Amino acid sequence: MDVVILAGGLGTRLRSVVSEVPKCMAPVDGKPFLWYLLEQLRGYSIDRVVLSVGYLREVVQDWISAHDGDYPFEFRFAVEEEPLGTGGGIRLAASMVSGRDVVVLNGDTFFDVNLDLLVQARRESGLPVALALKPMLHFDRYGAVELGSDGVVSAFLEKRHCDSGLINGGVYALDPHASVFDGLPEKFSFEKSVLEPACAAGKLAGLVQDGFFIDIGVPEDYERACNEPGLLLSRLTLPGIICAAKGYDTLLLDRDGVINRLMPGDYVKSIEEFEWLPGVKYALRIAACKFRHIFVVTNQRGVGRGLMTQADLNDIHAWMIDEVKAVGGSIDGVYCCTAVSDTDPRRKPNPGLFYDICGDFPDVSASRTLMIGDSGSDRLFARNCGIGFAGVLCSGQSRDDR
Repeated sequence: MDVVILAGGLGTRLRSVVSEVPKCMAPVDGKPFLWYLLEQLRGYSIDRVVLSVGYLREVVQDWISAHDGDYPFEFRFAVEEEPLGTGGGIRLAASMVSGRDVVVLNGDTFFDVNLDLLVQARRESGLPVALALKPMLHFDRYGAVELGSDGVVSAFLEKRHCDSGLINGGVYALDPHASVFDGLPEKFSFEKSVLEPACAAGKLAGLVQDGFFIDIGVPEDYERACNEPGLLLSRLTLPGIICAAKGYDTLLLDRDGVINRLMPGDYVKSIEEFEWLPGVKYALRIAACKFRHIFVVTNQRGVGRGLMTQADLNDIHAWMIDEVKAVGGSIDGVYCCTAVSDTDPRRKPNPGLFYDICGDFPDVSASRTLMIGDSGSDRLFARNCGIGFAGVLCSGQSRDDR
């Protein structure tokens, strides 16, 4: 796919907080916001990223020029000599892509969407546009969106207080060869001139995604991003973390929530229930070139509780390893603790699984080992083992107490 990032807005809402740079370059934890968007894109098969730029565009262009070699995709710029509106900006940028699908992102919004699923939803619907919808509680900043049981958007509602509902998350999948822009003026709103007419005609697909969402174009959200260290960094997909890792030759990965989607309150009990997280296979292909050893270390108390068998667990892991091998990645072994008791020495955060690995692989050194996890238990496990830690979703609260 190709990706368009809208980075040409005037940033009027954020001007009181950040005025010297465009919104997409607003600093968060020492990195421009755009960096987080691009790192998230590492998890997908993307040929090129087209940045729609206008206001203070030199800031964006200079930064990309200094960093374009860091990324596996090509960069292009669609330059708005004067503001074209969201629709005009998308149309200009979409004219520079050549793929079958184009995904559009807002340069001031981070929404953890599975882009592959969004593109798939658009293709399967046969409709020209699909948008990602975010479930939200107690909101009045956004208008609600109604989605039919057939996956087609049925209505856009005016902004008002809603106890619960879906909002437009600002991430779109388009058929760049469709005629959605025909007959429109040079400057226009994508939301008003494309989405609303497509909705009225029953030609707008929707996909609900309940990933992390933040809109830094609003000063309150930008302040939240700046005042909660690691808020965005912890939402990066596995490829971004692996590409940034240096000084390690052994990689340990938690499973649920890092490799596959976590099932809250339940366990992955079969291959059919195993859902890969975006970019994981790609990440493990990268990791195979960077690390001497790669292991999965996971608590699987579902076996100890009798909710699944050891044979079920073995089948899942054998299939998982084969799937990774098929794309050029590798996993040296999966180390599990199925015990129910928290006092078991092999149950994370206790270090027993790491000791097992060191016994089987004497060349593994704690000082050169990195653990990637998604919970406070994983962080504590790394500390108990004396190894490095990086969090995919560091909530600081263990989810291993199920």
